[in-house]
Amino acid sequence: MKILIVENEIYLAQSIASKLTTLGYHCDIATTIKDALTDEKYDSVLLSTNVSGQNFYPVIKKHQSSIIILMISYISNDTVSNPIKAGANDYIQKPFMIEELVRKLKHLNDFDMLEKENNTYKDYLAHTFESTNLPKINTKVHFPAIIKTNSQKMADALVFDYCANIGKSFTFISLTSSNAIEQILRTKQNEIIYLVDLQKLKKSEKTKVFNAIEDKRVFISTTDSTENAPYFYIEVNNNNKILNQGEILSIDDYVKYIILNFQSKFPDTELSKKLGISRKSLWEKRKKYGINKKV
Repeated sequence: MKILIVENEIYLAQSIASKLTTLGYHCDIATTIKDALTDEKYDSVLLSTNVSGQNFYPVIKKHQSSIIILMISYISNDTVSNPIKAGANDYIQKPFMIEELVRKLKHLNDFDMLEKENNTYKDYLAHTFESTNLPKINTKVHFPAIIKTNSQKMADALVFDYCANIGKSFTFISLTSSNAIEQILRTKQNEIIYLVDLQKLKKSEKTKVFNAIEDKRVFISTTDSTENAPYFYIEVNNNNKILNQGEILSIDDYVKYIILNFQSKFPDTELSKKLGISRKSLWEKRKKYGINKKV
């Protein structure tokens, strides 16, 4: 981690830098606000709020992408509250143990990485689900709830959308995991749980799962349309589903998928040839599936 120490008490700055350097940190020192307004990038800035009475707010603005820890002599609005509102992350009061400073640095760095990672996942999921034509479900879902679907992606999108709308996170568990039951039992009472792969379980294994989820806020997805457990059901299907890995379509579903997705790219003569059927059969398929020919 690369750290800028902004402190006009040179001996204090050198002492902090020396201790951090022995712990593997790379440190630079700035004894004035002007020296601290560098274009060089730092992972963290240790900013004294008493740099010879100079205005330190430009440093906060300049290094807003860095973790900023205020080094203060006393707690007040001027030394803590207002600088944190301006963008500083935390403070430590002088004199302090170097171990406490390192703890704060690690904590804030871990938090920053997790926040960036979380935002990346959110953006990725939003991109993944943007083409999913999801129906809205009532927020008053009766738990446990089973989602019947022909597309795992649709079920996933439904749960993510539901939890986002009510401002809650959830715990994901695959029922094919060897310790799935233990994971379920360890969850908190009001926690939302999302279970997948119910269709892969034997009847006896399903019974264990159903016993474990009593009185819990659980979504369970299954691609088995014959599932008849005595729970609240949500059905969501993708009539234009893509060929997901590990998923086998029926001949009718495959033909329907091809017609829907490629009729605008190929003339009927070529499309019917690729499907291995006549143009008359192609017309009959459209009529059977209720597909209007795109022009």
